[in-house]
Parts: sequence; structure tokens; C-alpha cells
Amino acid sequence: MNDQFGPSAAESLGDGSRRAEAARLAASSDLPSRKSEEWRYSRIRRLDVSSLAPSLARPAGVELPDPEGVTERAATITLIDGWVVDIAVETGWADKGLSITTENRPADIAGEATLFDHLHHAFSPETLVISTSTGLTVRPPIVIVSHQLSAGIATFPHIVVEAGDGSDLSVVEQQTSAAGFGLNVPVVEVGVGPAARVRYQTHQDLDLEQWQLARSVSSVASQATLSAGIAAFGARYARVRTDTRLAGRGSTGNLSAAYYGDGEQIHDFRVFQHHDARDSRSDLLFKGAQDDASGSVYTGLIHIHPDGAGANAYQTNRNIKLSPDAWAWSVPNLEIENNDVRCSHASTVSPVDEDQQFYLGSRGVPPVAADRLIVAGFFDDVIRRLPVAATHEVVRRRISDKLDRRNAS
Repeated sequence: MNDQFGPSAAESLGDGSRRAEAARLAASSDLPSRKSEEWRYSRIRRLDVSSLAPSLARPAGVELPDPEGVTERAATITLIDGWVVDIAVETGWADKGLSITTENRPADIAGEATLFDHLHHAFSPETLVISTSTGLTVRPPIVIVSHQLSAGIATFPHIVVEAGDGSDLSVVEQQTSAAGFGLNVPVVEVGVGPAARVRYQTHQDLDLEQWQLARSVSSVASQATLSAGIAAFGARYARVRTDTRLAGRGSTGNLSAAYYGDGEQIHDFRVFQHHDARDSRSDLLFKGAQDDASGSVYTGLIHIHPDGAGANAYQTNRNIKLSPDAWAWSVPNLEIENNDVRCSHASTVSPVDEDQQFYLGSRGVPPVAADRLIVAGFFDDVIRRLPVAATHEVVRRRISDKLDRRNAS
């Protein structure tokens, strides 16, 4: 760790003692070891944090990137290098009870803290907080554009969504970056109040030299629903850990992900669904394609706690290999501490189906076009399950872009 990540640099962001202590903990921490099960298939030892610097000043005079795909918006928020540089709320929503502010608060991180969690506590510049009043329905999505402008830096965005009782809202987060090596360590926290509905869609399209180590931590109250979606196409190595706690009776947590890697990309997903309360439900569907020498990792744990009677929990991970050198590890797990439950898990890793190729070829479809149809059909159901419909065409275009590069090469 270099001096740019030291306690004095952290103190410059305010709340000095807390940040300085986190910086000291980071300085005494090492990169996670691949000997541990959680990091076994990662590339983490190749990350050179010492060559990076944190973003310590709010960017000024930068051109705001345009959101993609979502034309009707309740609010548009822009983060540059982890800093909130613009909040634009459409007329009327603030009066109805939609609040978008910034605060200085540390992330509430689940599980054992790593080097990157300590760095986030030390160098996340501010927290974006989106909250709704009781019963408020925000029909157009709230769009967050989180852009890493500079190469050679580490950024630590922090987003909190607090949905009031009986409220209903959608949030779309679009993650982009300029070209070049960098590290992106975002944390998203979602609290869903009783009988509330939240849809949170993340679209990750970072430059292929970027690294991402992301966390999402959620709590869902009684009779509430969280529908989360991930579309991942960028970054050299992108890891997302998702912790969802179904804390109230009758709560629901749905999670869908579509991802496509090429070159030497790795997409790494760690998913933890905790059924704390009675009659809770979770449904996970992850689908990915791997081309060239790219790979993916899926480790999912559904944990039915002793008070989780009546739980229904399902997880499915399916991968399609488009190249002999591509690879995928899929490890779904169940931990059940109550007998009155219904749980299932499934995973597959396979090449393009030869029978489908033969069927399409026998009807005059050229091989390149046949593969495009097969891949599009493979992703169709998971795209339709992504929680914000306005993002679906953007995801389809990204998959088409990947296939265009494949065919060109």
C-alpha cells in the first residue's frame, strides 16, 4: 500500500478519526488469499493496488455523461470518480416525498471485512441517499450514472436506497469508465420497508482494463419485494458479492443476472440469500456466455434459518461456452435449518448445442447467424426478468456488440 492511501489522505475527506483508523486497518491488511474458498477462482493476486491513488477531490468542470436507454426519468444523478457531481430531480417528485441527498456515513458491510472494505470506509467521499415517504409510488426510474473518469485511480462509490412503507420505486445504475487501468469498489445498500416494492438494476460496462470489486447489501421487510438485476459486460475482472436478508414474514428477494465475457475477462458472482423469517421467497436466475479465454464464477448460498419455515427458494445458474478455451465454475449451495421448506438449485456449463446448430443449418441458416440466434435465445428469458424494462434493449445491444466482435475476429 502506498502513502496515497495513508491516514492523512483519508482524513482530508472529513470525519478524520474514523477514516484514519480505516486507512490504518487497510495498511495492515493484505490482498485476499486464493487459498480461501471465497477467492479460490479469482485473479486477485494480480491486482497492483500500490500503483493506484484514491480520488480525493470532487471533479469540477466535467461534461456529464448521458444515461443510456432510459428516456423517462424521475431523477438523474451523476457520480464522477465516486463523487456526486449532479442531482436533477424532475418537477413535482420532491414535493411528493422523493428525497435525494448526500451524507457522510460508512457502508454497512456484511461478512468479514477485507482490505477493500477498509479502503471503502477510508476513501468513499460521500454517500448518495435515495429515500421515499410512506406509500409513494415513483413510476419513472431513478437513473444513476456512475463514471470513472480518470485512469490510475481507485474509486469508492456508496449508494443507499431507503424505501418507505408501502412505497414503490425503480433505480437503474449505469457503471462506465474511461479507458485505462483502474479500480472500482462500489457498495450499494437497499432497505425495503414493509409492503414496499424496489427494483434495482445495475448495468456494468467498464473499460476492459478496469477492475471491479462490488458489494450489494439488502434487507427486505414483511410483505415487501426486492427485485434486483445485474447486466455485466465490462472490466478485466469484475466481482460482485450480494447479501440479501429476507427479514420479514412474506418477504421476497428476486435476483437475475446476464453476463458475457470475451478476451480474458472474468465475471465473478458471490450470492448469499438469507431466509430469516417465515414464508419468505427467493428466486435467482444467472445466465452467462464465455468466449475466447474468458471465464465466470458463480457461488450461491441459500440459507434457510431456523425461523424460516414455509420458505420457497430457487437458484439456477446456466453458462454457455462459445470457445474451447472458455471456462465457468458454478457452485450452488443450500444450508437448511428448518424442515418446512421448498428449495432447489441447478447449474449447467455447456458448449453451443450441436442439435440446435444442425437444425438451423438444415433450414439454410448460415453458421454465424445460427450462433447469434442460439445465444439470443439463451439470454432471452433472463433479460425479460431484469427488473427495469427500459434496460432490456440496452442489454440486448451489448450482447449483439459482443457477438459482432466475435464474428469480426
